[in-house]
Amino acid sequence: MSQIFKGRVIVAGNIKGEALVSRKGFNTLASFQKSIVTRAKVARCSDQDNKELYQKVITGKIMCLPQTIGSTTGGLVILTAAQMGIAPAAMLFSKPIDSLAAAGILMTDIWLNKKIITVDCLGDEFLQAVKSGQQVEITEDGEVRILEKGK
Repeated sequence: MSQIFKGRVIVAGNIKGEALVSRKGFNTLASFQKSIVTRAKVARCSDQDNKELYQKVITGKIMCLPQTIGSTTGGLVILTAAQMGIAPAAMLFSKPIDSLAAAGILMTDIWLNKKIITVDCLGDEFLQAVKSGQQVEITEDGEVRILEKGK
């Protein structure tokens, strides 16, 4: 049976994809820096301090995390990753979205007309339930469904 969580919509959309989970803050600069500097076609997490994500592909994934952390460049890093085509497909936050991530995600939507589907306030239970590699489905109204294998 799939688990369903309801959050607050930041950027609406419908998508189904593979979850990539970090139970600690996601440092956008540390995670995308190497991929941006080398103009990589696919972003791999370069944050050595995040053992859950280090060296894993970020591009096109549904990122599941508590919030972003790091420098004030976080919003610009998200915008740059989206402009290069190496951003995640969606970002799901267990806590309220932080202002830097919100800025980057909204600038991407407005300035680039590209969506990083985003829902926040999903709760700590969400991060306890979801695992990297699982299929996750997001609907426009902020419903997030963790799907059973094969669904």
